[in-house]
Order: sequence, then C-alpha cells, then structure tokens
Amino acid sequence: MVQRNPAPGDLEPIERASRDELQALQLQRLKWTLQHAYDNVPHYRAAFDEAGVHPSDLKSLADLARFPFTEKKTLRDNYPFGLFAVPREQVVRVHASSGTTGKPTVVGYTQNDIDTWANVVARSIRAAGGRKGDLVHISYGYGLFTGGLGAHYGAERLGCTVIPMSGGQTEKQVQLICDFKPSIIMVTPSYMLNIVEEFARQGIDPAQSSLKVGIFGAEPWTDAMRREIETRAGIDAVDIYGLSEVMGPGVASECIESKDGPVIWEDHFYPEIIDPDTGEVLPDGEEGELVFTSLTKEALPIIRYRTRDLTRLLPPTSRSMRRMGRITGRSDDMLIIRGVNVFPSQIEELVLKMPALAPQYQLVVARDGHLDTLEVLGELRDASLAPDAVDALSRELQHCIKTYVGVTTRVTLMAPQGIERTLTGKARRVVDRRPK
Repeated sequence: MVQRNPAPGDLEPIERASRDELQALQLQRLKWTLQHAYDNVPHYRAAFDEAGVHPSDLKSLADLARFPFTEKKTLRDNYPFGLFAVPREQVVRVHASSGTTGKPTVVGYTQNDIDTWANVVARSIRAAGGRKGDLVHISYGYGLFTGGLGAHYGAERLGCTVIPMSGGQTEKQVQLICDFKPSIIMVTPSYMLNIVEEFARQGIDPAQSSLKVGIFGAEPWTDAMRREIETRAGIDAVDIYGLSEVMGPGVASECIESKDGPVIWEDHFYPEIIDPDTGEVLPDGEEGELVFTSLTKEALPIIRYRTRDLTRLLPPTSRSMRRMGRITGRSDDMLIIRGVNVFPSQIEELVLKMPALAPQYQLVVARDGHLDTLEVLGELRDASLAPDAVDALSRELQHCIKTYVGVTTRVTLMAPQGIERTLTGKARRVVDRRPK
C-alpha cells in the first residue's frame, strides 16, 4: 500500500488554519450565503419570514440554529429551477438525482460553483494520496449523477490524467487497468469488489495491479469491507462523501495518513448534527442527523439541508477541520441500491398509476455477491388475469422503475392478498435480507 503523507507545503493554508481562523471565515461566508438566498430565492425569503428570522440576525455561528431547515421535498416542490439564486442563463450545468415520478431533484452550478467543486474534489484526491500526473481510473457513472463528472473535474484540476471509464463493462475495466496502469481508482466499494473478482476470474492477481489507492463513495460501506478490499486488491481504501443537493462528491473525504473518517471541508460546507425528532442541535460527538449549509455556492445555496444520514462530528486530526463518523443509518426510509437513492414512496407512486395493480407492494433488498439487489413484489386486483397479461404488467412496472427511479429491479406480481401483512393488517414495505 502507498503512503504519501503530505508535507506542510502540500496543503492549502485553510487546511492548517486555527479553529478561530476557520470559524471567522465560516461566519463571513455564512452571512453572505443567507443574504444571497434571502435576496434571490423566493422560497428562502418566505421561509425565513415565516420563521421570524432575517439574515442580519446571524451574529454568531450558533445563530444558524434559528433558521429553518431545507428538505428534499423543498427541492421537489420547487422543481425544476425554483431554488436557483442566479438567472438560469448563468447556470452552466445541471445535475439531478432520482426523485418522485417524473420529478428528479435538480441542482445547478455557476462557473464559480464548478470551479469550487473541482477544487474540493482535487483536495479530496490529494488527501487520499493523489498527486499531479497520477493516472485516475473513474468508474463512477457519468451523466445526471454527480459522481462521474465530479470526480473527473477534480482529478483534472489536481493535474491528473483521467480515464473516464464510467460504470459497467467489468471485463473492460480490468483490461484498461492492466493496459493503462492507473494508480488511483474512483468507484463504489461494492463495484470495486466485482472488479477484484473479475481480475481473479481472468487469472490475474488484483494485488499485483498498478492500483495503489481506491477512493470509494456513493454508498455506505463498513470497515470490514475496507479491510477486504485492501487485502484482496493490495491498495489503500479511503472514503469520500457527498450528495448532489450540497455539491456532489467531495463534501468530505478521508486522509490517507489517518483513514479515521472523512474530513468535512468546512470552509465550503458548514455541518450540524441535530436530533432527528426535535431538530435540536447536538454537541460534537453525539450521534444524530447530519445537516449541511453551503458557504460558497452561487446557483443553489442550500440552508440547513437535512441529509437524513445518521452520524456524529469528530474532532480534527490530519487537518484543521472536523471529521464525520461512519454513517450508521438514516432517519428516513431511503434505500441506497448500487449508488441509487430509492424511496418506497417512489415505487408506490408507480404502482398506483397501474389500475390492474392493488395498492400493495413490498421491496425486498438482498445481496448477490457484493452487489445489492432489489425485488419489487406487487399484488394483482384480478386473480384471473392471464399469465401473458401478468408478464406484461411486470415488464411495464420494471420499465417504469428503471426510467423514473433509475434502478434495475426484478418485479413479481402476486395474487390478491399475496403479500404478507403484519398483525395490524399493514404490509411490510421493506424487507432487508442483506447480511448484517
């Protein structure tokens, strides 16, 4: 495994700043962000007014707790461009993640936002051991998903040579790693294990490849998976965190010299931990729901965004900024299937649009090798429906889920009352059969 501990000169001054210096910068940027949102986004002006607060009320960082939260529903309610704080003509790129039927969660970026994003991803890659001239193999998906292009621009900003492979085609992934000899790979951890197994299938020892560092994100993973990847692939595995509503990948990232939790780049993203039930801000070290406020975003400032990720804030170690602990769960019912966010309510909407189906469904999550799988169980209204018609309904629902949610599923349609009910008569919406 590679160990590239940075010399002090390799770091940006803010990565070595005192807590007082960092907090002074955060307060300055937070005041600008609140005023920018209030002046230019009707939703935020209305929300602040309703809560009885004004940007001028922010005198200290603690005063942020007086401002209202933003939720994913806020983005859906203002679809597509209602939360933009600049004229649409100044938005140079749009990304989106799966949302309710026909309405993904849309985010936008000015050129300054793209530059900021590239800078924090470059900082993340450097924290993981990457340096100018390194070959970086990117297996995150490209397109509306922020992973591929976010990693791509960050690697280029650092001065790396990018191999924009995207996802899938596992045999070709291995071929290009063998031929191009990259030292860094950016991919989901579960798909990395698939690549490792493809190496073995081809009779190649993955630990003898050119790869030295893997930067893994877009889905939760455990320390046990880290150990398995590092042992089998002979690399250092580091964690990168992000979400499109806040920026994309690069909101936080681990340092290779410590690998003790992603460092939150607090000069751009202000974190809070709240009690998910009361909304009360909790002290560092206590577990709760992670909330982010952007400090430098122009096109889509985000104020106290509830990520629904359960974690805790940890003290600085390798950098001057706080770290986030492992995500232990979620405060909502969202599932992450192969890097795609899936809400049961999304499936429900699609089921309800099909008159031949009863309003009952169940999502069965399992694991095939290292990849999560999703089966959707539904119920027919008419038990006498011909098998060909049932097959057609299954294919239609499967197609709709792939189109609107973005995840591949297996659909099984059962006779009326075929889905198991609880003692109260309600169907269990999610059955998780993945090993703990």
